[in-house]
Amino acid sequence: MPFLERDGVRIFYEAAGEGPPVLLSHGYSATSRMWRGQVEVLAPRYRIITWDMRGHGQSDSPDDPALYSEAATVADMAAILDALGIDTAVIGGLSLGGYMSLAFHLAHPGRVRALMLFDTGPGYRNPAGREVWNRTAEARAVAFETRGLDALGAGAEVRIAQHRSAKGLALAARGMLAQFDSRVIESLETIRVPTLVLVGEKDEPFLGATDYMAAKIPGAQKVVIPGAGHAANIDNPAAFNAAVEAFLAALP
Repeated sequence: MPFLERDGVRIFYEAAGEGPPVLLSHGYSATSRMWRGQVEVLAPRYRIITWDMRGHGQSDSPDDPALYSEAATVADMAAILDALGIDTAVIGGLSLGGYMSLAFHLAHPGRVRALMLFDTGPGYRNPAGREVWNRTAEARAVAFETRGLDALGAGAEVRIAQHRSAKGLALAARGMLAQFDSRVIESLETIRVPTLVLVGEKDEPFLGATDYMAAKIPGAQKVVIPGAGHAANIDNPAAFNAAVEAFLAALP
């Protein structure tokens, strides 16, 4: 199993296939296992890289809350690409992974060939909206602290996850799921790479965010996956994979 060590924190990642590289990031409290159906379909033509965020899956869960942040997550993504000798990749993710993909573009625009944003949002301009989100993130943290891994949700991407540390998930909720500023949402209009914005038809909490991103990102392509909820790639893998394959095949 390949691991990357950053300042004493081991980060798990895997790469499969040959061809143009694609880095996929999972959602909060999910793991890289959620992408198995995409790796199987895409690896014959692309180099598919998946990984577990700190606090999740097979990656380490350090005790220091300061080691969980948007900046640390983006740096982990860059370090994985560096370890594989990859300068530029398609960067994509679902939910928290989609937000971190936008954050990665903001930090490293020259390393992004294209963006794929699945069932996600860009954060909040309005501090009041951010505070509502952060109360939810804090509630998730408290649930893991009080109930352990029994607090995992019922989402399709979460049900197949395997975690080692409820404390790591709690710290990740406070440091990575929580929102602290509006930098990412304010960057949407500066994106100049091909962008796929995709959402499950039944993923009601993220339908508005999808429309917003599709309108703000120049030239963005919007796709709605029929019958799918938040884990569009698992709920309707055939339609999801077809949309992703078509997008990737059309890249310049």
